[in-house]
Amino acid sequence: MTLKGKIVFVTGASSGIGAATALAFAAEGARLLLAARRMDKLAAVAEAALKSGAEAIHTFSLDVRSRNAVKQAIEKLPAEWAAIDVLVNNAGLSRGLDKLYQGNIDDWDEMIDTNVKGLLYVTRAVAPGMVERGRGHVINLGSVAGEMTYPNGAVYCASKAAERAINDGLREDVLGTPIRVTSVDPGMVETDFSLVRFHGDTERAAKVYQNIKPLTPEDVANVIVWAASRPEHVNIARVVLTPVHQANALLFHRTA
Repeated sequence: MTLKGKIVFVTGASSGIGAATALAFAAEGARLLLAARRMDKLAAVAEAALKSGAEAIHTFSLDVRSRNAVKQAIEKLPAEWAAIDVLVNNAGLSRGLDKLYQGNIDDWDEMIDTNVKGLLYVTRAVAPGMVERGRGHVINLGSVAGEMTYPNGAVYCASKAAERAINDGLREDVLGTPIRVTSVDPGMVETDFSLVRFHGDTERAAKVYQNIKPLTPEDVANVIVWAASRPEHVNIARVVLTPVHQANALLFHRTA
């Protein structure tokens, strides 16, 4: 399926996988709706996307944790941007790496509010229009952490397990319509993920990627675009991708 001229909405588009996804869709000639909290970084992504071939771009500030902000943002979209063809629910984060009984409850709230409730709010605001128009594709960013819980990561893993359940449930709920629903579940990807998880501790974050070649944001973006560009009768339910030296959320091979 050609993506040229399709309206693609990417949340959390200011950096990492979200930014790479925006650029990958831009190269296909898509029209991009880009949202994030950091508008300065988002502006730079939008400029790069235009140079990469995006047909048009509309950006706006959005914190997916706010139900009202999400609802109003979608309702107030200009008419020419309202018929979203592809939604990429990318906004998400991890905070902390602590034993559950020692965890920071504020970190828990931020992860659940973003990864679970934010995903629900955006999907609830966008998917009805897709059903009404009889076309659309919801692509959710999951994680191998949603398939296997690892020590000290219970709440983050739970949030990604919830994403998996929501993704599968939505696919069941739109059965009988042309709407497609996909989860893209990466393993280790080198982004600001670990820097955010460790609250800006650059030394600790850098150790996560030592002696291993992780995925890049572009690797994940390529899979997202691939899933979106399949023929309209083909639905990619889930893609799990990891570096060659990662078997699952727990097992890695690091070179000496």
